[in-house]
Amino acid sequence: MFSKKILDLKSKVLEKIQDNFQAVDEISEINTLKILNAMRELKISDAHFKTSTGYAYGDISREKLDELYTKIFKADRALVRTQFVSGTHALATVLFGILRPGDELISLTGEPYDTMQTVIGYNHESKGSLKEFGIIYNELPLINGKVDLDGIKKIITSKTKLVLIQRSRGYSMRDPLTINDIEKICAIVKRIKPDCITFIDNCYGEFVEIKEPIEVGADIIAGSLIKNIGGGIAPTGGYIVGRSDLVKLASYRLTAPGMGDELGASLGTPRLLYQGLFLAPHVTAQSIKSAIFAAGIFNELNFKTHPLPNDKRSDIIQAIELKTPENLIKFCRSIQKFSPVDSFAAPEPWDMPGYEDQIIMAAGTFVQGASIELSADGPLRPPYNVYLQGGLTFEHSKIAILAAVEELLND
Repeated sequence: MFSKKILDLKSKVLEKIQDNFQAVDEISEINTLKILNAMRELKISDAHFKTSTGYAYGDISREKLDELYTKIFKADRALVRTQFVSGTHALATVLFGILRPGDELISLTGEPYDTMQTVIGYNHESKGSLKEFGIIYNELPLINGKVDLDGIKKIITSKTKLVLIQRSRGYSMRDPLTINDIEKICAIVKRIKPDCITFIDNCYGEFVEIKEPIEVGADIIAGSLIKNIGGGIAPTGGYIVGRSDLVKLASYRLTAPGMGDELGASLGTPRLLYQGLFLAPHVTAQSIKSAIFAAGIFNELNFKTHPLPNDKRSDIIQAIELKTPENLIKFCRSIQKFSPVDSFAAPEPWDMPGYEDQIIMAAGTFVQGASIELSADGPLRPPYNVYLQGGLTFEHSKIAILAAVEELLND
């Protein structure tokens, strides 16, 4: 199917990255044991896979899943719900649940991800934003792609209620934050203002390392079930875990004051959420192997990649600078063409809600928009980076990545 040149390149890269794969497998095993032990300790059974409808008071499936997330993340409380429509929804629920008019929110990781900018409302005239509710916003610019640790003490004020820390790179070429990075940032914030809430956008980072942000000082974190933690099986949803009082405030925003986390029908999803969580470390490892392989291939072809093949990973995203809009479109169309779902579709750049630039997305996924499944996307703006993430199986990712390479080389 592929030319000899492509197959030789594949063999060369795979030989170079085998040691990286061993390290990924070791992390996956540690995280699998963590989840397995939690499931055993909490006595997860078939009874927890039963569905509920209506108000769903006393839903043991929902309550036990919250308990399971609480234990795995070493938190006080968890809110795991299919009622979250996306990771951005879960993040917004935290911000609107905790912040009040006159409070200050600061992003310590520079400009937030595009969809969070519309939630905040400071670079966009978005209705219903935090700005409309009188929330003060400020951000600390990055220095050479790194968090300005010295700048934290200069930007936090007496009005600062919460700091937002984005673990992943978003649509940028900066380094994602490691758990050690998060620990340092949280420690600095608490020294400056002990009551300041440290909030981590944990999207794309779950189970990439052996610890999670709550274990190193974060107060509250949130993410999406159709990324790492859903294992490619969760059909929708998001999660919030952390300090009990903060998660409770977020739950009042998700439902209503006085209701909180005591209701919410699980419908037909419980088994999928439990099983997806169990599979999550392995599927995350498949995604990381896919990212390392893509970095190795494109690095050999003299494209700028971030991270590099041997760099430490702290999220599942692989950024590749493709230099031209034509290359970006070709890459995404190749990933789509070698997807198990909608392989016949040809992605086009479009004005996606919440984004400033046109976005092109390749996502031939079983769950719509699931970025733990192999997908690729990027904004049509220089230097035309593509952000590759996911991969339920490394075998599939290899095929799709090689197809994209061949398409680019045949130009």
